[in-house]
Amino acid sequence: MSNAAFKLAVCQIKTQLDKALTMEKAESMVREAAQNGANVVVLPEMFNCPYSKEYFKPFADAENGESVESMSRWARENGIILVGGTIPEKDGDKLYNTCFVFDEQGSVIARHRKAHLFDVDIEGGIRFKESNHFSAGNEITVFDTKYGKMGVLVCFDMRFPELVRAMARRGAEIVFCPAQFNMTTGPRHWELTIRSRAMDNEIFFVGASAARYEGFNYECWGHSTVASPFGMVIAECDESEQILYCDIDLGEVSSVRRQLPTFLHLREDLYKVAD
Repeated sequence: MSNAAFKLAVCQIKTQLDKALTMEKAESMVREAAQNGANVVVLPEMFNCPYSKEYFKPFADAENGESVESMSRWARENGIILVGGTIPEKDGDKLYNTCFVFDEQGSVIARHRKAHLFDVDIEGGIRFKESNHFSAGNEITVFDTKYGKMGVLVCFDMRFPELVRAMARRGAEIVFCPAQFNMTTGPRHWELTIRSRAMDNEIFFVGASAARYEGFNYECWGHSTVASPFGMVIAECDESEQILYCDIDLGEVSSVRRQLPTFLHLREDLYKVAD
């Protein structure tokens, strides 16, 4: 268990149709966050690419592409851990919805390819089939930092408690979720899911959303939110473009688990799925 404290910043960016403009804006927001004392900075899902099918391939980068190189430089120049939201990652003839994480030297310390693809058809709401464009990742992504173990997943992944539990069982004390919940599911499920995943596993959970682009064919909910290991909201914002700050003390994880030891009293002997 860690007992390290740090300042967190979530850059709730409004993605532009011009990739270069978005990257310039993201760099500026990351720099501002670092200048305001943030040690860990998080970007949202598809922060540099409009969340619509016609943009995924044209905006895609390889793992050694310009977006990853830029994020590496931002982390190094600002001396921060950067959870780089997600970008459309090109790997051969496949595309992945991928989050790269960088340490203070700009080295990649984690890569998470979205494991659960957003294929939904909600009556009276949104219809989207992410698997028409992306391949699914197959990893549980937990990584070490000087503050302690952290984890990252992407948007729809957060709806699967089994994945978050597996991350917590591997030692993650805080989980980052770059995301773009929509105007149907956002008001209903966003805060509820963030608080539930935090409470279930007695960890910090960070929902890092993009800002809303009103009038775009995919309008995201915004409202980036941080929940504590006790399942309480400790920071949140509205749908507009801004930087959300929050002080984190990972020592709270072990404290909450001592007080309310549900995570420590798991009965794996009872949970097996019947053959």
